[in-house]
Amino acid sequence: MTRIAVVSAGLSQPSSTRLLADRLTAATAAALSASGADVTVDVVEVREHARDLADNLLTGFAPTGLRATLDTVAGADGLIAVTPIFNASYSGLFKTFFDVLEPDALAGMPVLLGATGGSARHSLALEHALRPMFSYLHAVVAPTAVYAASEDWASAATEGLSSRIDRAAAEFAAALTNTPRARGTDPYDDPVPFAQLLGTH
Repeated sequence: MTRIAVVSAGLSQPSSTRLLADRLTAATAAALSASGADVTVDVVEVREHARDLADNLLTGFAPTGLRATLDTVAGADGLIAVTPIFNASYSGLFKTFFDVLEPDALAGMPVLLGATGGSARHSLALEHALRPMFSYLHAVVAPTAVYAASEDWASAATEGLSSRIDRAAAEFAAALTNTPRARGTDPYDDPVPFAQLLGTH
């Protein structure tokens, strides 16, 4: 079973950000199913956790609902992360979500990036803002990221967007299949006996 977490940081409901996330997810699931893999998907709408994220920043502790969501993302085999672009960068809400993850939560995890915006000129934000952030978090970022401007949703441009989605999903699915996430060992899985820690027998 391949578990994919999908993080969508759209602010409206419905949103083009969620629409792109859903299309990337469907294309990835199709590519994985074609290779015989079973897929399960957990979708996170970041807007639903906005207040809990603010509380986490201020207190250093995640409320119960947010904690479960963060654990779900950290425990996935792969991540699809999609944000709207504001002022040539990811949204503050999107950044905040990844700010409160544990430092190594995404280490070794294949990640597919997507973004939406009003103008195609903001597509470079994927390369100068999102990709460096996920590289810093030690994720394995798929070569192709997908940007959808307002004009991409028009019927005349749909084919171009679809081809980019299919190419990105194929690369992401290949990463999930051929180079599965390497997970670190949890010291609590095999704890050292207390007597040994004290140096007694």
